[in-house]
Amino acid sequence: MTATTSTPAGPAAGAPAGSPVAPQSQAPSPAPAHPAQPARPSRRERLLFGAQPRWVRPSAALLLALTALLYLWNLEATGYANSFYAAAIQAGTKDWTALLFGSLDAGNAITVDKPPAALWIPALAGRIFGFSALSMLIPQALMGVAAVGLLYLSVRRVSGPAAGLLAGGALALTPVAALMFRFNNPDALLTLCLVLAAYLTTRAIEKAGWKWLAAAGAVIGLAFLAKMLQGFLIVPGLALAYLWAAPATLGRRLLHLLGAAAGIAVVAGSYIAVFQLTPASARPYMAGSENNSFLELTFGYNGLGRITGSGGGGMPGGGGNAGFGGAAGITRMFGTSFGGEVSWLLPAALILFGAGLWFTRREARTSTTRAALLLWGGWLAVTALIFSFMSGTVHPYYAVALAPAVAALVGIGSVELWRGRAYLPARIVLAATVLAGSAWSAVLLGRDPAWLPGLRVVAVGVGLLAAVALLLRADSLPGLPARFRTAAAAGVVTLSALAGGLGTAAWTLATAAQPHSGSIPTSGPTASAMGGTRTAGRLGGAPGGAGPGGVPGGTGGTPGGMGGESASAELTALLRSAGTKWSAIVSGATQAANLELASGTSVIALGGWNGGDPYPTLAQFQGMVDRGEIGYFVSGGGMGGGRGGNSEVADWVAANFQAETVGGSTVYRLGA
Repeated sequence: MTATTSTPAGPAAGAPAGSPVAPQSQAPSPAPAHPAQPARPSRRERLLFGAQPRWVRPSAALLLALTALLYLWNLEATGYANSFYAAAIQAGTKDWTALLFGSLDAGNAITVDKPPAALWIPALAGRIFGFSALSMLIPQALMGVAAVGLLYLSVRRVSGPAAGLLAGGALALTPVAALMFRFNNPDALLTLCLVLAAYLTTRAIEKAGWKWLAAAGAVIGLAFLAKMLQGFLIVPGLALAYLWAAPATLGRRLLHLLGAAAGIAVVAGSYIAVFQLTPASARPYMAGSENNSFLELTFGYNGLGRITGSGGGGMPGGGGNAGFGGAAGITRMFGTSFGGEVSWLLPAALILFGAGLWFTRREARTSTTRAALLLWGGWLAVTALIFSFMSGTVHPYYAVALAPAVAALVGIGSVELWRGRAYLPARIVLAATVLAGSAWSAVLLGRDPAWLPGLRVVAVGVGLLAAVALLLRADSLPGLPARFRTAAAAGVVTLSALAGGLGTAAWTLATAAQPHSGSIPTSGPTASAMGGTRTAGRLGGAPGGAGPGGVPGGTGGTPGGMGGESASAELTALLRSAGTKWSAIVSGATQAANLELASGTSVIALGGWNGGDPYPTLAQFQGMVDRGEIGYFVSGGGMGGGRGGNSEVADWVAANFQAETVGGSTVYRLGA
């Protein structure tokens, strides 16, 4: 691998001619004849930053167009996706306070159990175009297109347009990326912010640009507001790359990193201050916290609780449950839960990362190639290790945060080693990478043996052909006419790409072809669904008549929630006629969200997401009833467990109001 710094690097002692580090050992170019005439840029500088071949821009445009087609195609079939976030987005289209704080309901009783940033863009789109499944999901898909484009730009600055195209294509064709960018979970905005931060850091490393680095910090602050501490997992990799490679003194590098930390603090801290300083009476209760505190949620239920399993962050059903990541350990990213989501190119990325560090070991400190390896490799290592060993709640779709790093390492490593293929060790590594990718694709495809069984054989066969062609340098065989060498090289590259990419591309297309709903979506063909997240059920055992998209009386979109439940037509009509601030209160956010989406009214989620939050207390609830703010209490719908319980409210209602059955659900009328 070659250095991409703008200043000549020192010789790479001991590097054989034609090796990936051989250009470092070349003698410096002679000084220009005329002092006023600038030195002619090197071929590599022209490749990375200068005039590009004619194919570059059309290829990049085609990459983005195909990504948009993949992520937008038949998007309306997904409907409301995760009804929990869909209800909060709907609330944000109705009330500015709900938009600012991420309320689950427009009456601002309680928030979702996450920061609100991921809700802002789709909610604003809903305010402009009207709330619907498409106004909510199209911004998510466009975030995916933007993430692919930014990854292309980041990798291109280091290793050229071919590497950028390979990386961008690998990200677009990662199954979990297609899943999340066609869904309404916070992971879409999180991933976009992470890739943008990496791009800004890449620009900062080139010339020790503190402004670029501070901007990266600000974007990481926004990532925090999308999904809290998960947004910080890339910080070690970005900081290490800058500290190692930026062309400045150590003191200045450390000072610049402090500026980036200030950028994080300004963006994240500003919102925290707004939330904490707003009187509790003027904002919704912070779901997931014991004391209505954003900070307690950050470091408790959504922070250390997710890692240790304490403080309400444990896994329902145990760590062996596939929907909750499977058993913790070093192989979790390759297991049945995470493997099909993100690991198709993970073996290749790990091989190329290790080989890249070895081949660049003698490059100058300021080598941007090595810096990129540290950046993306650090991102991958830290995030994968945290996900692998955390014993709290972890879902397979979290793996989308790994996808850009895997794709970048594959793009950079493959192209750099291809350039040094005259060096036998480089060819051996490339061949091993291709074989590992094709073999692992066959293993992953074999986990669903009924789906395209022949594809496994094709992947392995193409992998063997590509590995042999790489080892023998089929594009430079003795006696091969020069006019055929370009075609031969293109053939080897195509075979190599197919060997590693057939499996992930097919699984991604199968993912995009399926509508997904619920709180734990998974990628792949229908047979690979987990937890019933692609099935529509019923709420409260009511058969009910379904309106457009499966939501009785709704305006389109499939229902969401833990099991994709929907409300009955009778219950929906009753809530619409309530005429109160909140039409109903029900235990658990899943049922509350489905009722909100079906009826278009505000519904209080008693106890928050899992029914265990201490809100509203019995006294608070009684005050709401006395003021005539709640129309009905709907029994059932809690998730079970939780960090507390609201049985006092349910018991008081049962003791003081008359029960009736509406559409299969037990309902108590709270007013006269």
